[in-house]
Amino acid sequence: MYLQSVMINTVKKLKSQAANMITIANLAFGGAAIMATMNGHYTYSVLFIFVAGLLDRFDGMVARKFQVESELGKQLDSMSDVISFGVAPALLLYALVLKDFSIAGMIITVIYIACGAFRLARFNISEPNGYFTGLPITVAGVIVTLSYFAINYVPPVTYMFLFILFAFLMISTFTLKKV
Repeated sequence: MYLQSVMINTVKKLKSQAANMITIANLAFGGAAIMATMNGHYTYSVLFIFVAGLLDRFDGMVARKFQVESELGKQLDSMSDVISFGVAPALLLYALVLKDFSIAGMIITVIYIACGAFRLARFNISEPNGYFTGLPITVAGVIVTLSYFAINYVPPVTYMFLFILFAFLMISTFTLKKV
């Protein structure tokens, strides 16, 4: 009887923390992408960002399915997203392209990260209404990461404009229906 009670409690605890564990995995892959970039393993960095994107897609779904949505989970998700889809893609493309633009490349990289953080903070204080305001950082980060595959085909200055475009799309006020 005791063992059964322990097992039931363990399952309940795992169920209640499943979404947060997925979010932490998102954060871990974002951190791994940053470290891969720092060590010159750019392809791994791209892979890790994409895995973080998949995990980000599922954490909210799991929270809703198990009815364990929480303010903690919302904040944790945003902190993970700023790492995985703000800092990690920005550092990847800074290391590969934007560092060649010296101070301007640094400034644009920081602006992209700051706009992503601002967008997440705005999302966290807004009332849920079935719409996103501005481009979600996950979308921006994945698209910026996808641009890695165009490095050999587009002029480097394109990345300056790409970062500015996505920075402003994240903080803009247009709305997108959530799916």
